Amino acid sequence: MQNYLAKAQSKSGKWAMFIGRWQPWHDGHRWLIDQALNEEKNVLLCIRDVTPDEKNPWSAHEVMLNLFNELEELVEAGRLRIIIIPDIESINIGRGVGYDVIEHVPPQEVHDISATKIREQMKAEGKL
Repeated sequence: MQNYLAKAQSKSGKWAMFIGRWQPWHDGHRWLIDQALNEEKNVLLCIRDVTPDEKNPWSAHEVMLNLFNELEELVEAGRLRIIIIPDIESINIGRGVGYDVIEHVPPQEVHDISATKIREQMKAEGKL
């Protein structure tokens, strides 16, 4: 699977990149990547390699497996690629270098989705 994820190719060669912990993957995350997918862009999901703790119960490799299970169809279609990156502290850009920095503002019902609340519910139900 890991090699397959690394070899996903875009016809245009360009990707919309999204960086996150994805702990856990939820409908708000799906809304976010759908903004790019609906514009016929391909998606590169970058998983921050954070040390597991209370807020990050899964390792980056476990997150990758979870994402693959949720998004397998997009991976197999070559529309989505998943990689693990170091735990970044900032994103830095210089002058215009051929790509945009885009903020997607979600509707309130998507904005209100909380991974923290989802993790708390999973703990209460014995799923975490």
